[in-house]
Amino acid sequence: MAEVVLKGVSKAYAGRPTVHAVDLTVADKEFMVLVGPSGCGKSTTLRMIAGLEDITSGRLLIDGADVTHAQPQKRDIAMVFQSYALYPHMTAYRNMAFGLLKTTNLGKVEVDRRIREAAEILHITHLLDRKPNQLSGGERQRVAIGRALVRQPKVFLFDEPLSNLDAKLRTRMRGELKRLHKELGLTVIYVTHDQIEAMTLGTRVAILSEGRLQQVGPPMELYMRPANTFVATFIGTPEMSLLRCAVTPDGEGSLLQHERFTTTLAARPGAADVFLGVRPEEIRLTRPAEGMTRGIVERTELIGSEALAEILIGQDRIVARMPVSEAPESGAEVSLSFDLTRARLFDATSGRALAAI
Repeated sequence: MAEVVLKGVSKAYAGRPTVHAVDLTVADKEFMVLVGPSGCGKSTTLRMIAGLEDITSGRLLIDGADVTHAQPQKRDIAMVFQSYALYPHMTAYRNMAFGLLKTTNLGKVEVDRRIREAAEILHITHLLDRKPNQLSGGERQRVAIGRALVRQPKVFLFDEPLSNLDAKLRTRMRGELKRLHKELGLTVIYVTHDQIEAMTLGTRVAILSEGRLQQVGPPMELYMRPANTFVATFIGTPEMSLLRCAVTPDGEGSLLQHERFTTTLAARPGAADVFLGVRPEEIRLTRPAEGMTRGIVERTELIGSEALAEILIGQDRIVARMPVSEAPESGAEVSLSFDLTRARLFDATSGRALAAI
């Protein structure tokens, strides 16, 4: 396996930039997930790493070698596509063998050994004689992963490989990919638009928006300490609620003033107009005398043992998470408090995170 380094990697089509100077290092044996909304440049970035798209500017290094302009077959990578890309007239065995026989000098005995070893790891030995139309979606995906495994490349690239599977099978396949990464020590770069996939699979996650890298870090670091309002509202289901507030000096600290409440801060965040960011689990329904503010419940959604309540506080809408037994009815007026020890402040103009409260 090998380290992958992107140094100011950019892509432009007909002079129109789509990926802007991405600097990213993927460590040896790391599971790096590139995540973001549709059109953010994540798949283009992956295809540049694979050599399927030219790099407009910047450099790409794999295992210390500059492969910026190298042909795909010279990069020692293997890619698993969203569409599986299996040959329909070939058995699973022949699909897994085809690339090895065409691009290497390996003998048939070694090819057979690799295929059967990969099939055992993926639990598809009993499927090797079947053609793709005889396989389920999950089985076809395992064959596609097996075709990559037999190559024994330095880096594995996955382009939204689970998006064609149903929710239950996606969950199962996420577990399988995590197991493979742990057992085999793979270097993986994985693209998805699904932030749940990103949070559950990645040892680190890189978030992109409009072709720009927003933040890179372990999943829970992104969740607890987002770098800006985009990351704050992209990571987390439901997303973080943002309340527009003003900050004014007050002694050595400051006052945080919303249209419906005022509270004190021990520090001065360095901006006069801010967003107060709170996660659904950081909002608590309280007795009227204990609350910071009051709001009107617009909608309550029951999700198993928990409930989500959309609550209007002045002009701002927040989402609170609570046990079903505490769920308020739509139209009810409720008293609320926020866990300010975990809340965050963001500059309302730039969106960047400010110092902790």
